[in-house]
Order: sequence, then C-alpha cells, then structure tokens
Amino acid sequence: MNKIKLGLVFIFIVIGVGGFIYLSENAMIMRVLSLLIGFLLAAIVAGFTTQGQEFYVFCRESSEETKKVVWPSRKEALQTSGVVFAFVIAMALFLWLIDAALMSLVKLMMDQSV
Repeated sequence: MNKIKLGLVFIFIVIGVGGFIYLSENAMIMRVLSLLIGFLLAAIVAGFTTQGQEFYVFCRESSEETKKVVWPSRKEALQTSGVVFAFVIAMALFLWLIDAALMSLVKLMMDQSV
C-alpha cells in the first residue's frame, strides 16, 4: 500500500510539472498554481506514507533541538568574526609572500630579469 501512495506522489508531481509546461501560453499565475497544486497534493499523500510520517517526526525533533541551541551574544559574534577576518588577511598575505618568492625563484632559475 505504501508503494501505491509513493507512486501517487510521483504522479502528482509529474502532473504539476506537466501542467506548468502545458499552460505555457497562459498567464504565469496559472502555471505556478498548477505546479503548486501538484506539489501540495503530493505532499498531502506523502504525509500518509511511512517515510512521510518519519520525516514529520524528524522535522519536529529537529525543531525542538534548535530551541536548545545557545546562540552567541552580539559581542561574542563580533569577536569571533574579527578573529576569522584577521586570520583570513594573515593567510592571504602569507600565501601572497610565498607566491611572490616562488615566482622570483622560478624567474631566477630561468635566467630572466627579476
């Protein structure tokens, strides 16, 4: 029975996309409505499948977990961003110096003027 429901989900999605393509001569609102109705019907049918119910439980648990997250304060976020920004600049300068040194070395080895 679950496979039949999943097949219906696929059919509704195909019908929604097919309606979007078929209505290419009509107003964009009609095309988008066709697509949305197809996806809405697919989502409703998917909610009655085993995978859909497991996905719903996963989303609910994920939402509960995000409420437990301790977000940094504004000061902590700015300090962390500052450290990251300083590290990126330092790394860019380091790589630029290494690149310049290697380029000079290659030119010197090829007997070109530096």
